Amino acid sequence: MTTGQVRLAPEWLALREPADAAARAAELVEEVRGYLPPAGGTTVHDLGCGTGSMARWLAPRLTGAQHWVLYDRDAELLTRAAADPPDAAADGAPVTTQTRLRDVTRLHPEEMAGASLITASALLDGMTSDELERLVASCAGVGCPVLITLSVTGRVELTPPDPLDRCVADAFNAHQRRTVGARRLLGPDAVDAAVDGFTRLGFDVLVRPSPWRLGVGRSALAARWFTGWLAAASEQRPELAEASSYRRRRLAEAVEGRLSVTVGHEDLLVRPG
Repeated sequence: MTTGQVRLAPEWLALREPADAAARAAELVEEVRGYLPPAGGTTVHDLGCGTGSMARWLAPRLTGAQHWVLYDRDAELLTRAAADPPDAAADGAPVTTQTRLRDVTRLHPEEMAGASLITASALLDGMTSDELERLVASCAGVGCPVLITLSVTGRVELTPPDPLDRCVADAFNAHQRRTVGARRLLGPDAVDAAVDGFTRLGFDVLVRPSPWRLGVGRSALAARWFTGWLAAASEQRPELAEASSYRRRRLAEAVEGRLSVTVGHEDLLVRPG
């Protein structure tokens, strides 16, 4: 969840966790099972784990004893992840965890030696091309399957529509690709870059959609998402900050459950040859 100079607040991660769980492409889990040790003893390395939501989602969907190694560069997030470990496996087998304080863009394959599976969630779009290239090389060096979920695609649909939606979306996507210091972020280009990187190294990659669908029942997340979406777009195009009536109208719709939002993400499963 945390790479480079981007830090995500624990409160935001907690708010989005149910939507993340509902969005992930569960069909890829079926593929993952075919690569795991049939007798259990699965070891999973979770990169940029944040508060541990990926482990809490995936561990109960797998069978057999599991050991999760959770990586993040944020010590507070690791502490929270350790305090809220995943439940038992689908067959009741135990699931254990350990944490490692690391920059996941600078891992060596040796640090993940023995992994049955490498996972990550909401990670790639905050990387630069160099960081992603290093991550791909590290994962490829281990030779196990890699499941990466919830990378943004740049596609957003709001209902009911508003004429300003497209302008804000374009500005937000430009902000996702912005340069921070010497770092130029990949944003919505990250999935294609990852697929290209793994494919060039001889891996087969499956890509599946995993959109957030926010509406009634997720109004708090929709409002929080919209506020951040517009703020980022306004940082990229300051004139959008003047659209106060748009902001008030959309926030009222979100809070009242009248705004439906589809936020495009994609999941990918990297399969060893």
